[in-house]
Amino acid sequence: MNKDTQKRIRITDTTLRDAHQSLWATRMRTDDILQIAETIDAAGYYSLECWGGATFDVCMRFLRENPWERLRQIKAVCKKTPLQMLLRGQNLLGYKHYPDDIVDRFVALACENGMDIFRVFDALNDPRNLEKAIASVKKYGGHAQGTISYTTSPVHTVENYVKLAKEQEAMGIDSLAIKDMAGILTPGAARELVGALVKALPEMPIQVHSHMTSGMAAAMYLAAVEAGAGCVDCAISTMSSFSSQPPCESMVTILESEGYDTGLDQEKLAKINAYFRELKATRQPASTAKVEPVDAGVLVHAIPGGMISNLRSQLAQQGALDRLPEVLAELPKTRADMGYPPLVTPTSQIVGVQSVLNVLAGKRYAMITDETKHYAAGYYGRTPAPIEKKLAKKLQGGLKPITCRPADLLKPGLAAAAREIPAKLVQAEEDILSYCLFPEVALGYFKWRAQPEDARDPIPADVEMQKTAAAASADGAQVSPDDAKFVAIGKAFAALMATCTGGSGVPPLQTDALQSGETPLLPGGASKIGETPLPPAEPKDAAPKGTPVLAPLNGTFYRSAGPGKPELAADGANVKAGDAVCIVEAMKLFNPIKATASGKITFIAKHGAAVAKGDTIAVIA
Repeated sequence: MNKDTQKRIRITDTTLRDAHQSLWATRMRTDDILQIAETIDAAGYYSLECWGGATFDVCMRFLRENPWERLRQIKAVCKKTPLQMLLRGQNLLGYKHYPDDIVDRFVALACENGMDIFRVFDALNDPRNLEKAIASVKKYGGHAQGTISYTTSPVHTVENYVKLAKEQEAMGIDSLAIKDMAGILTPGAARELVGALVKALPEMPIQVHSHMTSGMAAAMYLAAVEAGAGCVDCAISTMSSFSSQPPCESMVTILESEGYDTGLDQEKLAKINAYFRELKATRQPASTAKVEPVDAGVLVHAIPGGMISNLRSQLAQQGALDRLPEVLAELPKTRADMGYPPLVTPTSQIVGVQSVLNVLAGKRYAMITDETKHYAAGYYGRTPAPIEKKLAKKLQGGLKPITCRPADLLKPGLAAAAREIPAKLVQAEEDILSYCLFPEVALGYFKWRAQPEDARDPIPADVEMQKTAAAASADGAQVSPDDAKFVAIGKAFAALMATCTGGSGVPPLQTDALQSGETPLLPGGASKIGETPLPPAEPKDAAPKGTPVLAPLNGTFYRSAGPGKPELAADGANVKAGDAVCIVEAMKLFNPIKATASGKITFIAKHGAAVAKGDTIAVIA
């Protein structure tokens, strides 16, 4: 076919966001990106997905980087190719809804700092959760890409997906993405869905996103393109497949063999691939290096690749990794109970953690997270299918159900957030938005950043690599020269900590934030168990007698639900059996802990300290 008559199929590169989120636990550094960014920019991609998703949180929590600065630096180099991000609608980049003023200002600053294309999605496909973000993107001159979060269930039909697409078209979207986060969209289903969308929205550009978890995505892409899709998401080959996207080089060859033109420079792709192949030695966690290349089980449980890795990590934190098969069997049942939500952030976390708790507790819904309660009560949006009435009442845990747009219940939050942050920690307005999304994480990062470089705790991600390399060395495995370097650093770090702490290997807890109720800056700034060594709960001199309140999980103990929020129960207060008196944060979700008796409560654990399952965190007498 003559090149002049070839149809151009555009390719979005996901290497800088979804690929390393799926394969490397989002551990790519900004410097890693900048060293190859110019070549990527010249390769001929339609867009570069480089921001959003989990990158924002991880930049601060694990990498000790400013996510806004990352965006600015990439934009400064990538002048030819539009930058793209994944935005969770009213959830922005977090796990809950944010007020409209925060959504609007976040989008405005993202545009100012260099973002071009916003892929806006909602985990429940509730259009009410999309409208504000889409309107803000249009308001500030960005490209608003609407999204269908694809899944299968009795209520997820082609007709309903077309209805959703038309609702987003009415909001003014510039293009539409089919987001197949679990890799379960078959070629036949893709052909039918894309064909129906093209017929119903003939002027709307259609883009398709998938994962190679099931091994079908490349074949599905071709079917989607043949049905009228004009753009697909790929990753450079060494960062592709498994739970990542299809390989770019292979997809280019497939498309070109079918008479399509991608406009990509294969020589530059080879150079990019060589760079990431070398980087892989020091960035890929050992836990993902041995995963099976294809997981056909996803066709049954429909769990996205990133969620599978989270489940493994969460169970490992609880010392129950051997129970993963039980969780995978439980998860489809929990999803059906909860109205068949698509499994994508935040619903993947909500359904996944609830499934873990159902297994670990030995009884379904014996423990219910705050997030599950709010989900069942409508605070995340409309469930795709209604929850059975009796179960819904149990899951809601006393919360009053709502039917309005959830964000309509939220008061403006920017001004209040600005007042909560110590002024000395704020360097720019973007810091306030970072705090709005991730208060504990942002404060930890700001405090770390404010310290002199020689006084800062080690970067959490570096400590992770040290542990991984040390474990590989201890097991007698072959260790690369780069890994050997981290083994040496890890040994030096352990020796330093032993000197500083009298042999415990754990730096002392910094208590400067305790008086204000904030989460203290833990070693490396971590606020979750399993990230870096955390301090044990510190018992008081003489624990009083009475009925103990035990930690049901490994996690982090909190007296309140966040900075500036009141304690659930004051030390020494009279409580009633069944009252929520504290929180154990585990697996990214808040688990309210109830009083086991009525009486005066005395707390044993310290706010912000790590607790292990079975620890006494309070006593009621």
